[in-house]
Amino acid sequence: MKQLFLSLSRRQKQLIAVGTDLIFLPLIMLLAIWLRFDVINQSTWSQFGPLVVTAPLIAIPIFIRLGLYRAVMRFVDQKIVTVVIYGVSMTVFTLLALSIYFHPGILSRAMFGIFWICAVMYMLASRFMARAILVGIGNNRHAIRVAIYGAGHTGAQVAAAFSSSYEYVPLFLIDDKAELQGAIIAGMPVYPSTGLAVLVPKYGIQEIHLVMPSISKKAQKLILNQLEPLHVRVRVTPPLRDLLNGELSVKDLREIEIEDLLGRDAVEPVATLIGACITGKTVMVTGAGGSIGSELCRQILLRKPQRLILFDMSEYALYSIEKELAGMKEQVSPGSEILPFLGSVLDAQKCQKILTTFAVQTVYHAAAYKHVPLVEQNPIEGVCNNVFGTLSIAECAIKAGVANFVLISTDKAVRPTNVMGSTKRLAELILQAMSDQQTKTRFCMVRFGNVLGSSGSVVPLFREQIKAGGPITLTHPEITRYFMTIPEAAQLVLQAGSMGSGGDVFVLDMGEPIKILTLAQRMVHLSGLSLQSESNDSKAIEIQHVGLRPGEKLFEELLIGDNVGGTEHPLIMRAEESKIDWPVLQVILRRLELACQSFDYVEVRKLLIEAVKEYQPQCGIEDMIWNEERLRSELDLLPVPQHLH
Repeated sequence: MKQLFLSLSRRQKQLIAVGTDLIFLPLIMLLAIWLRFDVINQSTWSQFGPLVVTAPLIAIPIFIRLGLYRAVMRFVDQKIVTVVIYGVSMTVFTLLALSIYFHPGILSRAMFGIFWICAVMYMLASRFMARAILVGIGNNRHAIRVAIYGAGHTGAQVAAAFSSSYEYVPLFLIDDKAELQGAIIAGMPVYPSTGLAVLVPKYGIQEIHLVMPSISKKAQKLILNQLEPLHVRVRVTPPLRDLLNGELSVKDLREIEIEDLLGRDAVEPVATLIGACITGKTVMVTGAGGSIGSELCRQILLRKPQRLILFDMSEYALYSIEKELAGMKEQVSPGSEILPFLGSVLDAQKCQKILTTFAVQTVYHAAAYKHVPLVEQNPIEGVCNNVFGTLSIAECAIKAGVANFVLISTDKAVRPTNVMGSTKRLAELILQAMSDQQTKTRFCMVRFGNVLGSSGSVVPLFREQIKAGGPITLTHPEITRYFMTIPEAAQLVLQAGSMGSGGDVFVLDMGEPIKILTLAQRMVHLSGLSLQSESNDSKAIEIQHVGLRPGEKLFEELLIGDNVGGTEHPLIMRAEESKIDWPVLQVILRRLELACQSFDYVEVRKLLIEAVKEYQPQCGIEDMIWNEERLRSELDLLPVPQHLH
């Protein structure tokens, strides 16, 4: 019957609602007459009978005008109470006026009062009963059984929204405030979190929704630590500042992200630092379409530059970020000009033209090849882009009189074991040496670890593998990494870029390193699943250790030495590290350039080791061309078998 009703058209459902009221409103008027006079006879019918017929003819047009019949029954809420009371009141006043006009001597105020009460009760009860039947809380076997963590205003709001949904069945709320425990909110009991170990299996809870958008990340992490052993899927609300008008809807609930597990609360940027090199200036971002570059562009636009120049070699990446920023611009910085340029930082002539023509004052150099295994397999491309690309754009910046140049570096530049890390450290050495040679351009470097959601990040990979039912592929059980959100890293980069006098290496405080195995396990548990090592469940997720990839380190570091000092910002440190004099470095770079041009992979590696003293290759040369040529050379040297003579 329920499915038949749901299959009807919108107009048919409205006609049923009107027809039902057309039947029951006259009956309610008869009830009011009977309750007032204890009897319905010929005398009372002749006096009040016309009101029985007139009541629905007046009420229904009023309710149509108020939009009562446009409401979707499954989603009616407390707002309907106001509409019903207003509509019934208008109906009663109209009936009173008609009675006074046509039969002034037989007015019964008590009868109209009874009709008002009964009509309001009928209209509300019929709507809420219809909603309960249509939602079918007790009959929907496929709905997800949910507990809501947080019994405040937002929790009650979400519980009410869930009550109108086929997808979820909210069963109880959780809150650690003693004054709320034992209360009934949105028709559900409130329990303390200490009882979850018993409540989850008792109610067959499939998901816990953490609905506390105003709590700190640190407090949220403590709650997630408490929920993880339950092996129930957990979803969370975004921070209050991210909600439209501060109102939460069911669609705002999201999966657990690694930033939720980090427990790092955002530190408000220092206004004098973050806008110093941006506001009212012409700013250029290389690698503008990348994960870090694009976030830098968003943060820069918020600081109202005069002109923002986007530079990237990927057409699609450049198109995407330019389109996004154009949408932002009208709201956050309508006076800023956005200019997208396709090109490579190795194209010195084009870079020089852009920097000079538009009088660029600040450059954020984020363009780099950063995927460790890929750069290991393509070392010459890594050297050309990361080393000579940095050299090229830095020389152009000096010639164009750029005031500030900020290099986006990486923790892999510290005691590198791979080509990518060694090229980024060499890029740092180049800027340090160039800084000592001139005072026109202030060079600085900002070094940090993994950012969440960047290309190549393990987090989206793990999430896809969990959705697919596993296995999760992990390189090594002991591997650890530093993590930071992209917006936090970008803000700190902009602030660090305003510090120092030149040649400074700034290091971001990444917090404590995270063991990747622990991260994978927590993601599995908070997805409501178990690991094969813990359970025989057919849906349990397996973790496979596939071995370290070429050039990959077990542990990352942020500092080469121990000589580090503080800055004006609590999360930014200044490192004092070794340099190479520019004349010495120039000789190495010339030899490195010739080696790249001649595809001399052995010489390239030798020169990287010579320039970056801490570089200790973790593997052999992985370039596929070099390995194929070596294999063929070895085969040519083998003696020809006797039977082939």
